[in-house]
Amino acid sequence: MAMMKQDIDFSVYRKNYPNKDGFFGKYGGSFIPPQLVDEFKNIYTAYETICQSSKFISELRRIRKEFQGRPTPTYHCERLSNSISNTQIYLKREDLNHTGAHKLNHCMGEGLLAKYLGKKKLIAETGAGQHGVALATAAAFFGLKCDIYMGEVDIAKQAPNVARMKLLGAKVVPVSHGLMTLKEAVDAAFEAYMNEYDEAIYCIGSVVGPHPFPLMVRDFQSVVGIEAREQFLEMTGNFPDAVVACVGGGSNAAGILTPFLADPVKLYGVEPMGRGTKKGDHAASLTYGTEGVMHGFNSIMLQNEKGEPDPVYSIASGLDYPSVGPEHAFLRELGRVEYGSATDEEAVDAFFTLSRLEGVIPALESAHAVAYAMKLAVEMGSGSILVNCSGRGDKDLDYVLEHYGDRL
Repeated sequence: MAMMKQDIDFSVYRKNYPNKDGFFGKYGGSFIPPQLVDEFKNIYTAYETICQSSKFISELRRIRKEFQGRPTPTYHCERLSNSISNTQIYLKREDLNHTGAHKLNHCMGEGLLAKYLGKKKLIAETGAGQHGVALATAAAFFGLKCDIYMGEVDIAKQAPNVARMKLLGAKVVPVSHGLMTLKEAVDAAFEAYMNEYDEAIYCIGSVVGPHPFPLMVRDFQSVVGIEAREQFLEMTGNFPDAVVACVGGGSNAAGILTPFLADPVKLYGVEPMGRGTKKGDHAASLTYGTEGVMHGFNSIMLQNEKGEPDPVYSIASGLDYPSVGPEHAFLRELGRVEYGSATDEEAVDAFFTLSRLEGVIPALESAHAVAYAMKLAVEMGSGSILVNCSGRGDKDLDYVLEHYGDRL
């Protein structure tokens, strides 16, 4: 019998999920080559140790404040709100986090963990480039080497971020097989890591991958929701009626949504519907996927009859992934988080609208959440919505102007 949300005590949810084997219900786990089992156990043991260490926590808090510029503000979009309905829209401004997105939240944590483990190198994949920039930043901060694997399609789309990674001292490794996007970058990074795990740590860029990465990334990203919850209560005296975040792998969504799980707040994740519902035209894993194992974890994924990942697409490079974090699959099954979608066109409309009405240029990933919130505001008619503006849109300007320049 499926577990229902009324069976879960959400006040202690984060202590109970995932379990010691990394499962959120039936999702998650660790499906990895035998030679990596002991290494991943070491990573988990180290994380479980340092996350209870006052020294580690104090150092991470210092980094958050002095280097990242946290807390990031929560901002009331008054003009945007009044142009739509009486529903008031607020943004959690992760675009103002150092490097321009939420990604640095877990990268600094992973870098600190790597130093604790005595590693010399950070290895990662990136799609939109924000995780790559954040990890290259962490590597520079901690004095570590850094290899970033990136699909050639994304390298062409995200030239500013590629330049930033190189400037920060990272080696950007082009991936030229398959669709040459995020899924292939993950494959290549993991393959490289298998040959270097003694000296390196693979810093996964979302709440995906084998245990303990979905746990660690969620915990490091929860600073977003913890701050936003406190800020919103201080600003309004109430909780928001709804919290909205985009979902590719799902790190920014896990970060802002999970601290609200025990509160009387509706929670929404927004998947990329791309060009339409046809296979290969979107990356809406939870909407159209089925249960399967990919990249070392069990979740809901877009796959063919052989269990191989389907080709996926999104205008937002950080969202075109054929699976989703196992915790999101679990929260959907529980009914605690509702998952909807936004198309490319809706995201681009939101990109221009937010820029012009509020002076905030969002990442195309974040624009999916803004687009959904704009639709939700009409449906609600009143109340309040908190949106995670997970990144800034500087990285997307060249692409948007090339393809949508007529909208200027």
